[in-house]
Amino acid sequence: MIARRTLLAAASLAPGVARAQAWPDRPVRILVGFPPGGAIDTMVRIIAPRLGEALGQPVIIENRPGAGSTIAMELGARAAPDGYTLVLGTMGTMVVNPVINRELSYNAYTDIVPIALVADVSNVLVVPPARPWRTLADLVAAAKAAPGRLSWGHPGVGTSGHLTGYLLDRMAGIRTESVGYRGGAQLATDLMAGRVDYAFSTVASVLPQIREGKLRPIAVPSATRQPWLAEVPTVAESGIHGFAALNWGGLAGPRGLPGAVIARLEAATREALSDPAVVETMARNGLAPMIGGAAEFQRQWDNDRERWDPVIRASGATVQ
Repeated sequence: MIARRTLLAAASLAPGVARAQAWPDRPVRILVGFPPGGAIDTMVRIIAPRLGEALGQPVIIENRPGAGSTIAMELGARAAPDGYTLVLGTMGTMVVNPVINRELSYNAYTDIVPIALVADVSNVLVVPPARPWRTLADLVAAAKAAPGRLSWGHPGVGTSGHLTGYLLDRMAGIRTESVGYRGGAQLATDLMAGRVDYAFSTVASVLPQIREGKLRPIAVPSATRQPWLAEVPTVAESGIHGFAALNWGGLAGPRGLPGAVIARLEAATREALSDPAVVETMARNGLAPMIGGAAEFQRQWDNDRERWDPVIRASGATVQ
């Protein structure tokens, strides 16, 4: 009788166990809330082929830009929790948007689960080559000498470039004028032409102009120097102690995602990010791998919520 009950129990569990063990048995889709070609899109496209190899199924990137990337996040939050639809979460979509947009149709903190960190989409403080400033101290001195005269650009309210620029004003004790753009391309054009004085831009978007001498890097807002700009000091090294701003991206999914699927995705992402070819391609695009599973991603998310919520609220940023 005991043996028969055991067999019946095992049979009742078998379909679920089999599904978990068989996952994935078809292509996996990653939703990206940004247009093709940008730093975030580039990041996930670099790892997708290697991720697919590790999973044994193709990984398809689906760009769903719009509404400050909330369209993709909503689709990801509302997807079936079977592991076949994931979403690329970022500092902006998971930390900033829930604060500046009170009308989200999903709860970012309860409807989305972190899976694995992917990369730091680093920023760099750049100035036009015609400007005389060679260091951050030069720029801060110029801003203090003419309050409200210097202008800086950003690719949209609530973006990492906007909040990092606001944080610099706050921590350096300067007063400047911010100029918003609809993305990084026009911002880079106006920077090179000297129509704005400086900007925190993603390394991926301005690295070619830096290499060509069309923009001058003077500081990076990360905690440590970046390998592709090793000669450029951090903001903290430049005299504003405690300044650090990380702009990360990672894989996330809908609430209810099975633990076995999360573990498989964690392992596959670690495998992809350990590939020297992936690391090299990321470096060429100004991206730094961030190897961390769901627990590490959750800690990063929690820490940045605690750090940035007061800054976001003080900046007055609201959804446009």
